Amino acid sequence: MFNGQCSMIKKHIPNTITCCNLISGCIATYWAFMGVTYLALLFIVIGAVFDFFDGMVARLLHVSSPIGKELDSLADDITFGFAPSAIVFSYLCTFHIHIPIVPFLAFVMAAFSALRLAKFNLDERQALGFIGLPTPANALFWGSLIVGLQEKAICFEGMEWCILVGTFISCWLLIAEIPMFALKFKTWGWKGNEIKYIFILSCIPLLLLLGVTGLAAIIAWYVILSIATHKTT
Repeated sequence: MFNGQCSMIKKHIPNTITCCNLISGCIATYWAFMGVTYLALLFIVIGAVFDFFDGMVARLLHVSSPIGKELDSLADDITFGFAPSAIVFSYLCTFHIHIPIVPFLAFVMAAFSALRLAKFNLDERQALGFIGLPTPANALFWGSLIVGLQEKAICFEGMEWCILVGTFISCWLLIAEIPMFALKFKTWGWKGNEIKYIFILSCIPLLLLLGVTGLAAIIAWYVILSIATHKTT
């Protein structure tokens, strides 16, 4: 009986962690609509931590399940799809845009994030890398970019349209057939891991020089490095 209870508890641990990811995304969305973008970004980061550990815990406990996979995708679309869309929406609402529908176009990113996650669940090519921009990376890019722009009070004529165009570009990157490397190591040696080590080492000065905006720069650098590496292989 005791073993059965332990087995039942173990079965629900990964899903509980995934639900913490989903709740973090809900809280991030609330703060995004309130215009407190740095707290929205904080809860996206917290959600990303839960997202990292739920799969790891499921593998360690040998309790992976189809329900867990579906729940993970749902949680990810809230935290890494809807929450960053809400951040962009709130930021666009601060501009005097004469076309009322424009800020709502930010939510297209949530739809493309859902499509990206659905494709990931069915795509067997993404065991050691990614095809298209991962949704957590996209969410961290937009969260850190908007927070950085607001902190530094960076604004110029046409900024809102640049943000909108950037949103559509990221939507395309989410579903694009572009291989992007994952930070997964089979061995710790330099050979075969050159791109990964170059990327990791370059992240440090970007964060030190740019602060929170450095996170957005890191994601942009990740995309550029992935595309350049793919073209040369």
